[in-house]
Amino acid sequence: MEYLVTQEEMKQFDRNTIEVLKMPSIVLMERAALITVRQIEEVMGDVPYRVLVVAGNGNNGGDGLAVGRLLMLQGCQVDFVLTGDAAKCSRETALQLEILEGYGHRPFDRIPEGEYDIVIDALFGIGLSRRIEGICRDAVNEINQKNAFVCSIDIPSGVHADSGRILGCAVKADLTVTYGFYKLGQFLYPGAECCGKIICGQMGIDEHSFLGKRPRFYTFTSPEDIRLPSRRPDGNKGTFGKVLVIAGSREICGAAMMAAESVFRTGAGMVRIVTAAQNKEVLFQALPEAMLTVYDGDIWQGEEPDASFLSAFQKAHDWADCILIGPGIGTGREAVWLLNQCLWESGLPLVIDADGLNLLAEEMRAPDGAHRFRERLFGEKDTGSFRKVIVTPHLSEFARLYGCSVQEAAGNLTVYPKELAERLGCVVICKDARTVVAGPENERIYLNSSGNAGMATAGSGDVLAGMVTGLLAQGANAENAAVMSVYLHGLAGDLAAEECGEYGMTATDMIRRLPGVLSRVAKEPHADKKGV
Repeated sequence: MEYLVTQEEMKQFDRNTIEVLKMPSIVLMERAALITVRQIEEVMGDVPYRVLVVAGNGNNGGDGLAVGRLLMLQGCQVDFVLTGDAAKCSRETALQLEILEGYGHRPFDRIPEGEYDIVIDALFGIGLSRRIEGICRDAVNEINQKNAFVCSIDIPSGVHADSGRILGCAVKADLTVTYGFYKLGQFLYPGAECCGKIICGQMGIDEHSFLGKRPRFYTFTSPEDIRLPSRRPDGNKGTFGKVLVIAGSREICGAAMMAAESVFRTGAGMVRIVTAAQNKEVLFQALPEAMLTVYDGDIWQGEEPDASFLSAFQKAHDWADCILIGPGIGTGREAVWLLNQCLWESGLPLVIDADGLNLLAEEMRAPDGAHRFRERLFGEKDTGSFRKVIVTPHLSEFARLYGCSVQEAAGNLTVYPKELAERLGCVVICKDARTVVAGPENERIYLNSSGNAGMATAGSGDVLAGMVTGLLAQGANAENAAVMSVYLHGLAGDLAAEECGEYGMTATDMIRRLPGVLSRVAKEPHADKKGV
């Protein structure tokens, strides 16, 4: 697991390290410079290069000046540019200028003509919050026009460290060397596209610097981060979870098939699909491991289904350990009734996806929509004890649930999912290029780093919904099931992209890679033998 810190969190950790842990700031700067040089050498080799350092007058500029000095001492030809007023430099950057002068170097105030092999971007650090204008804007544009390897210090200049927004313009780096912890804006688009390869180096600000207050955001970067529910050696198919998948309709069969197969592939022991009768033969052939409970258009007797279907559905419900509802069910009469049964009449762990979310969004439009939803989860008296419920909206579905535009949702990915989770009392998986997972019971927010653009294909959401439910059925708590599934889903997508290409991969390709992905995770030395 890696923390993703905001600019305010990082500034506080920096202060804690200097003021409480008594680490001198100039020592931190020198160590940051050493880390950066080491990473540049790893990529470019140690052949003397012509280097340009473009520095601002803040501490980020001081880092860049120190990097340039170290490269100069290793034989590189280095030109230095200071874009800001030298009289307004931070204390540490002023000291770096004095050291440079001792070595006989004075920075230019403009980027000189000529070619360079390496450009060090040290204009702005993580504290930038205003639009880049004037001489600094010109400097960013000139850096981007250079035919050179660009290394940004901490974050590409122009990228907002919290949101990933581009503040007018931004350096497009080949390598970003950041310090202490990854920054939130490095993982959010469009800023993530400017970072190139991101390396996080440890120069003295670590978990000791938290002083008891941990960052809110985190991500998984390795299968070692995953702790799957344990598989009892004396278990049976019932031990590993019985899942009721309510999916498909008269017009749609594939969603039910992909969701149900993903439940199986994630380790659940048994699956029963509730679907339209038209899908029966296809599902029997495609997924013979699953059981079926079907309904037809003639089941209605007034406002309620007929007795035979009511009985069949009740038996299916009573058999199950958890429920997935939504993939391909449509928004017709049967879908509404089925969702109401899952919300009103059931206390089982529940995953709501796709059309289930569309139906839920209609109810959320009412002034008391969120309150009524909580009532359906907890009863008339909200005890604050959360039922295991997970909603899995993509960005458009999320916007409808939250009550905002898609643009607003996209611009507030680090805020709105947590607010919706608290409002509804359930775990929210907001699916986007960087999927966000937030729960109602703690402050942690997960930002996913696995996956690729090829996963934007029909059925991908059905696969994820099935995976979440499969882990839920095996005993994972709601938030862990959501976070693990999102990361593993991305890994399966990455593997599919490697073998099929991003253009040609399908959701079925992801399902086929799930056994290999889970097998790899299960073999990791940090796999949790006690379950989640």
